[in-house]
Amino acid sequence: MELYVIRHGQSANNALQEGGRRVCDPPLTDIGEIQAERLARYLVANGRGADGTHPAGKQQNCAGFGFDRLFSSPMLRAIQTASPVGRALGIRPEIWIDIHEEGGIWLDEGDGRGEVGYPGLTRSEIAGRFPDFAVPEAITEQGWWNRPPEVRSEWRARARRVASVLHERFAGTGERIALVCHGGFANDLLHAVFAGMPDGVYFESPNTAVSRLDFNGKGWVQIRYLCRVTHLPPELITGSV
Repeated sequence: MELYVIRHGQSANNALQEGGRRVCDPPLTDIGEIQAERLARYLVANGRGADGTHPAGKQQNCAGFGFDRLFSSPMLRAIQTASPVGRALGIRPEIWIDIHEEGGIWLDEGDGRGEVGYPGLTRSEIAGRFPDFAVPEAITEQGWWNRPPEVRSEWRARARRVASVLHERFAGTGERIALVCHGGFANDLLHAVFAGMPDGVYFESPNTAVSRLDFNGKGWVQIRYLCRVTHLPPELITGSV
């Protein structure tokens, strides 16, 4: 398995100025939409050849694109990022709830209630705006969250669960698997893969950065690259988390 971990484009919350008001499920900014489109074009330009093989072969620094599966977080900014990628590559994106950002869908309204959980996108909202996506049954007309925010131990456990599922389903298969997710979750997933890293270490990803890890199915993980933003000019590289 070749695993590609991709952070979403710049969201409205990422771009907030000091004192700005956060939202619980922010959309992409105009810059974020440009980043997502550039990412999609880059992935197509560096995909497999007509014979199904990658033109760069298995070199250490090869791009290695040409995804077999494209998974997206259920959060709006991730879906908006995965959408042009799926269209460009001719792949149907699949929503994977467990790769959402740390904490889930929540907001502190400043009214004394503290951090309150919100539903997230409902099944019909996703179908109406993103009809090409495969949506799991767990996303209903009541959304997919509707509970208090996660705590750190919960999101770290979720990342370990995702790492286990990836290994069990795809390690050793040779498939190329892409996850469009979030800065915090990407950090947690890398901690899950590299067990034993100190908690103070944070793997920071710029918006739409691509990281690649290869799993051979025998317990070996090869780090091809982390946080590649070759598809972005300097003025479009953003990374506030």
